[in-house]
Amino acid sequence: MPVLQTNLRLSLKNILYTTDFSPASEAALPYVQALVRWYGSKVIVAHSVPPEPPPALSMEAAPLDMNPYWQHAQNQMDDFLRTHPLPGVVYETVLEQGDLWDVLSDLIRRHDIDLVVLGTHGRHGLKKLVLGSAAEQIFRLASSPVLTVGPKALRPSVEFENWQRILFATDFSAGSLKALPYALSMAEENNAQLMLLHTIPLVPMQQQDDVREGARRRLEKLVPLDAADWCKPECVVRFEFPADGILKVAEERQADLIVMGVRATASPRTSAHLPWATAYEVVCHAHCPVLTVRG
Repeated sequence: MPVLQTNLRLSLKNILYTTDFSPASEAALPYVQALVRWYGSKVIVAHSVPPEPPPALSMEAAPLDMNPYWQHAQNQMDDFLRTHPLPGVVYETVLEQGDLWDVLSDLIRRHDIDLVVLGTHGRHGLKKLVLGSAAEQIFRLASSPVLTVGPKALRPSVEFENWQRILFATDFSAGSLKALPYALSMAEENNAQLMLLHTIPLVPMQQQDDVREGARRRLEKLVPLDAADWCKPECVVRFEFPADGILKVAEERQADLIVMGVRATASPRTSAHLPWATAYEVVCHAHCPVLTVRG
């Protein structure tokens, strides 16, 4: 079992909120505002303007203020801030031209970002295979944790206050356990119920009792001794494939937030074209936001 730093107290000084001005992006805004209230964060509101296609003839690029895509993005940003005011929030708006991940990775580095927040349309199947997923590329590449609000996440009807039920999913790998301190800190911050989940597929029926008990004991060892003072931990073991098990438990227990690790791959840009990755399936189908931490 890896040695864990479970006493992490989150310090979210700088939050990057990336938006394409769609309803999917706007769905993440209530969580940004709540996190700012809890942690006193500064918010970078960022939009990436797609790069222009190369001209047929070699010539110098037109100035940005003469670029129609840039002007349109600037108007969208102005409209967004007018219709979604951020009272009491320290924020900075950023428009930059380039490929989305290139822009965001530079912002994460320059602004020392502690958390990225975004909404996603959640492409599926062939469409994702052809186009890839910007959201998955971000949470697999970003060095900071990423809070993603998927297309099926329930929208707060009033001002969002806190997460009461937090689900932490782990396969006990070192990568997945990197997300545990964030689950513990979020549970402490919200005085929430914390559910620790381990899913195991394809276990013969006659072995399930022993396997379940062994996994439950491993989950219990992940909980700090003082956790009962500030949260209500519960350990859950399910014999299901990971994405299905996580989604079912989140639905049954009415989880308000799912926390999980994601594997860094040798080619994260290529992985964004794979339509069946566990974390992305959870993001696409969960009825709550998903906080991912790269392993």
